[in-house]
Amino acid sequence: MSLRLKKTSRNVNDSDSNTQGWKASLKLKLEQFSELFGQSAQTKSYLIMAIISLVCAFLILLFLMFNLPRTVEQSRGVGELKYLNQMMIIQTQQFEDNPTDYTLQILKNSQLIFSSQLENVKSVYFYSPALNEVDRLWLESQSNITESQLQKIQVALNEIRTGSTWLLILLSLLLLISLSSFTFAVIKLFILRSQEDRLRLMELVDKDKKNQTAIYRLLDEIGDLAEGDLTKYAAVSADFTGTIADSINVAIDHLRDLVMRINQASQQVTQYIHQTQHMSSQLAQSSELQAREIQNTSLAIHDMADSIDHVYENAAQSAKVAQRAVLIAAKGGEVVERSIDGMDQIRGQIQETSKKIKRLGESTQEIGNFVATIEDIAGQTHLLALNAAIQAAMAGDAGRGFASVADEVQRLAERSTAATKHIEILVKNIQLDTHEAVRSMEQTTSEVVKGTGLAQDAGAALADIQLISKQLAQLIANISASSKVQSAAAGQIAKTMSLVQDVTRENHASTLDTAQSIAELTQMADSLRKSVANFKLPE
Repeated sequence: MSLRLKKTSRNVNDSDSNTQGWKASLKLKLEQFSELFGQSAQTKSYLIMAIISLVCAFLILLFLMFNLPRTVEQSRGVGELKYLNQMMIIQTQQFEDNPTDYTLQILKNSQLIFSSQLENVKSVYFYSPALNEVDRLWLESQSNITESQLQKIQVALNEIRTGSTWLLILLSLLLLISLSSFTFAVIKLFILRSQEDRLRLMELVDKDKKNQTAIYRLLDEIGDLAEGDLTKYAAVSADFTGTIADSINVAIDHLRDLVMRINQASQQVTQYIHQTQHMSSQLAQSSELQAREIQNTSLAIHDMADSIDHVYENAAQSAKVAQRAVLIAAKGGEVVERSIDGMDQIRGQIQETSKKIKRLGESTQEIGNFVATIEDIAGQTHLLALNAAIQAAMAGDAGRGFASVADEVQRLAERSTAATKHIEILVKNIQLDTHEAVRSMEQTTSEVVKGTGLAQDAGAALADIQLISKQLAQLIANISASSKVQSAAAGQIAKTMSLVQDVTRENHASTLDTAQSIAELTQMADSLRKSVANFKLPE
């Protein structure tokens, strides 16, 4: 018993779950179908109206299809009863005028036929008060049939025929109303869908215009950046270009700071080079002075020792200056590396902007696909209007109102077609402008790559400067060591005069080499300064 209850409850649960699943599936399909015409309350109400009208028309047609043979048979049977009743009225009049056995037999035969036909008609009808009245009157008249009773039967038969006729008229009227409601709801659904599509298209066009304006504004603002003007910023707006403008402004700040540091570093290097040139010239003069005083060594040993000490001090200072020049050159190399990194970031940001503009072009292509869909819908609406006009013309005077509605729908379809063609032209123009913007971005990227190459050249030049500065420091250290040796050997200068002369010549040659290296370092500093001279900085 418990197993039966469990099976029964399980079957009930399965049936409930199947019913719920069927309802959910039906609801989902109705929602998917309603999405074709929009999600507004008015659209849903017209959709429900169309479904209800179609269901009513289908039910009425089913009723007519199943009951039409029975109705025809009922009408035929009632018609035969009316004919037999009229014949019996005539035969009754003949019998009253000529009461013979022959006329009586004819009347009885007609009564038998009428009774048989009445039974047939009663078997066809489910329920009819008028038919019951005919049956009652006929039973009363069988014992003593009279013309007045037959007239009453004739009236009852007329009521049966009239009731059947009114039933057919009522069903036909309900069918016509259902079909009219369905047609009206479908037309309203297509009109509402067309209006929603037009509004959605206007929103897309407006949004595209705003995006295009924002892109043009951003391109105008960063046009000066391509010419090296670092005094202006891109305006940060609330649209999708705001993030791009903010990134460009950050890049401008970094680039401006980098250029200012390079200028300062080049100025400091130039200043230190001038000082080194001055010291080198002093060292050359000292070497020449040593060459002249060596000839009078025996008379100026003390002066020579002092001069050697002075040379030693200058050499020590020159070594310090050379070390500072090495450090400055190293810092300049770091600045140039940061400049290269900043330019790489700018190139990446410009490439990202180019990708976004390309995605904008792809979005305009999707808009073109939407426009093609709208053109297809407008063409189908035009065909629907033509079919409706043909149906209205076939309906004659009854379809005049529907013909005017069909004309309005046709004009609306023509306007929709014209509007979609205009939108298609606009989308093509937007795609051309987007292509031009992408090409401009690619040119800007090429310029940034060139700037990166120049910065790399500047970094290489600074590396050479650093190497030369190290060599200069080493040379000055050698000079200092030589000067120290000269100071220690001042007491023996008379004995080693020839050696001192050789050392003096070497010192003079080293001084000339140092001067030449410093001149090259000056040219490198000028090149570094010229490489960033094209950038315009705020005062």
